Amino acid sequence: MKKDNTLSGLQIKDFEKLVDGKKTTLCVLTNEQGCEVTITNYGAKIVSLMVPDRNGKMVDVVTGHQNMDDYLKSEEPYFGAICGRYGNRIANGKFTLDGVVYDKLAINNGPNNLHGGIKGFNAVVWDMEQIDEQTVVLTYTSADGEEGFPGTLKTTLRYFLSDDNEVCLQYEATTDKPTVLNLTNHSYFNLSGAGDPYIGDHLLEINADYYLPTDNTAIPYGPKEKVEGTPMDFRTPHEVGARINDSFEQLIFGKGYDHTYILNKEEGVDGLATRSARCSSPKTGIVLELFTTEPGVQLYTGNWMTGNFEGKSGQRYPERAALCLETQHFPDSPNKPEYPTTVLRPGEIFKSTTLFSFNIEK
Repeated sequence: MKKDNTLSGLQIKDFEKLVDGKKTTLCVLTNEQGCEVTITNYGAKIVSLMVPDRNGKMVDVVTGHQNMDDYLKSEEPYFGAICGRYGNRIANGKFTLDGVVYDKLAINNGPNNLHGGIKGFNAVVWDMEQIDEQTVVLTYTSADGEEGFPGTLKTTLRYFLSDDNEVCLQYEATTDKPTVLNLTNHSYFNLSGAGDPYIGDHLLEINADYYLPTDNTAIPYGPKEKVEGTPMDFRTPHEVGARINDSFEQLIFGKGYDHTYILNKEEGVDGLATRSARCSSPKTGIVLELFTTEPGVQLYTGNWMTGNFEGKSGQRYPERAALCLETQHFPDSPNKPEYPTTVLRPGEIFKSTTLFSFNIEK
C-alpha cells in the first residue's frame, strides 16, 4: 500500500513532478527493524536513510532536500545521487578509446569533466519499479553520444534494504559500442544526524595502504603513494578532523580530503571484499561499515559545502557537515592505462556491488 509520508518526515507528494516529460516520485523501503530508506527516481538518489542510534532513536544519516523543486535547483546536485556515465573526473574532458578521440565531454569542474558532465546520471529521470517493501530497481538507457560518451549504455540499479540494516547497491550495465563507465553513489553521510554541523569528530578507518595523489585540479598524476607517515593514513581509526587542516599539499589542494584510496582487496562474503571502511559517530554511536567489489573509494569531506540553502527539515549543511565514501574505479582511468580498466565492450556485462552496513558501537 502506498504511503503518503515517511518516517523521516518527507511527503511523497512533494516529490511528484513532471521532469523532461517523465514523472518523478519517491519510493519508501522499510525493514523489520523499523529502518527506512527513501529513494527518488530523479538521479536515483537516496533522499533519507533512517537508522537507530545507541538509544534506539531513529536518525536520518544522509543530507538531502525536502522536495523535488529543491533538488532541481540545488547548488549541490550530487546529494545521494548515482553518478555516471563516468563518476569522478576525466582530465580535460577527453580520452582516446581504440584509436578514436572523444573530446566533446563537458568541462564542468575546473579544466575537467566531472560526474558525467552537465547532465549526468544524477540529473536524469530513471524508470523505477518497487519490487517489494525492501527492494527497488531503477533502469536508465543513456543514448550513444550522450554527454559526449560513445555507445548506448543500459544501466540497472538495485537498492535492497536488509533486515540487518544493510543498504545494498547492485549495478549492472551493457553497451552496444566500446565505452567507458564508472558508477558510484554520492551519498553525504553524517552519522550524528543530517544537519549536525561537523563530521570532524567521526572516527574513520579505511583499509588502504595506498592513495592517489592529485594535482590542484583533483586529477591523479599517476603512481600511487603510501599513506604511511602522512595525514592520509586511516589504516587505524582517526578522527576525520584531526589532521584535515595540516600543512600537507594534498589537503591544501582539496581544502580537505577528496582523494581515491586504493583498497586492500581480500575475498569476503558473496564476492565482496572484506571491510573496506568503517566510520562512527561518538554522539550517536552509529557505525557505518563499507564493503565493495570496487577497487577504490573516494573520501570526500564536504569541503565545498556552503550552508547557503535549507535542506530537509530546514537544516543547513555547512562546510564539512558530511562526508562521502564513493566506491568506484579511479579518476581519469580512461587516460591512464596502468589503472584498472573502465572500458566496457559489447557482449560484456559490468557488475558491481556496494554494501553500507549500519550498527551500534559496542
